[in-house]
Amino acid sequence: MSYNIGMKRKKLEYLVGEALTRKCLTLAIAESVTGGLISDKITNLSGSSRFFLMSVIAYSNDAKKKLLGVPQKTLARYGAVSKETALLMATGVKKCARSDIGLSVTGIAGPTGGTRKKPIGLVYVGIDAGWIKLVKMLTLKGKRLAIKEKASCAALNLLASLLETEN
Repeated sequence: MSYNIGMKRKKLEYLVGEALTRKCLTLAIAESVTGGLISDKITNLSGSSRFFLMSVIAYSNDAKKKLLGVPQKTLARYGAVSKETALLMATGVKKCARSDIGLSVTGIAGPTGGTRKKPIGLVYVGIDAGWIKLVKMLTLKGKRLAIKEKASCAALNLLASLLETEN
């Protein structure tokens, strides 16, 4: 996904990278449903090592617990795909990397795994930026790869929007 900035079209990852660089902020990412796609987009940027500290692909509940500090109690009560888990993943990766911002994404890409309460395409994006903590719920349509791509773009878009409004 890209946006028109004046006469130029810029991809979301460029907007995020420019904003992080301009504001001297660092980023760490915890990915589940996107499997590293957001981190791939960020590391495609030359100079991303100035602001991008680390990424964790915490696909299993065990990884969410061990690497990101998501309590078993949270996973049991709300599930791996929940606003609570998304926020704890963002906070966990931020803490682990000692970054300014933690970004996370968890969801169900399908074609299996969906339920009536948690259908395929349900995704939560979490951000812990110190000055703000937020979670956005998304209901995405499409096949597995399309859901992963849309989720990665939505996460970058949310982060870009937050960075543009933060002073």
